[in-house]
Amino acid sequence: MTAQPSHPLALDPDAPLTAFSQCHAGILARLDALAGLPALIAAAEKARKVSTDALALFQHGVFDHHAEEEGELFCAVVRSAHAGHERDSVQAMVDRLTHEHRSMEALWKRVEPAVHATARGKPAQIDSAAVAELVCAYGNHARFEEQEFLPLAEIILGRNGNHMAALGLSMHMRHAQTPVGYI
Repeated sequence: MTAQPSHPLALDPDAPLTAFSQCHAGILARLDALAGLPALIAAAEKARKVSTDALALFQHGVFDHHAEEEGELFCAVVRSAHAGHERDSVQAMVDRLTHEHRSMEALWKRVEPAVHATARGKPAQIDSAAVAELVCAYGNHARFEEQEFLPLAEIILGRNGNHMAALGLSMHMRHAQTPVGYI
């Protein structure tokens, strides 16, 4: 009995027990590998879940979020900003944020095929540098937006309650679901 039947052990007639010992070594090595299988299966399942979540995040979250910011929020803030330095500053921020949206979307497109394959449980080679760049870029983007743009937007839109209300209504209408029976 050997661990690799296609390669029979050379039997030493003076040490017949060595063959059994070598066989046990091969069996134990493969059983050690088998012991790691649950962790590999758990890692593969986690990879599928993370990939599925990332696909949903971009398909139904990030792209919609970018479109809503660009179509609603950015326009409202630029329109409401005072002419001159304030509007120029806001426009520069909007241009930066919009450029960052396109850059992050391009990074996503680079990794999306591998993420999609992983979500389906298929083997994939993912560009880890692109993933790291995407995560870092989005973190920097969100921090800039949260710390710089949104506080300024609140000041600008807050000067006129109608501007803030119009933005709120527009966003509400976009997110409102059609009542049952009105389709």
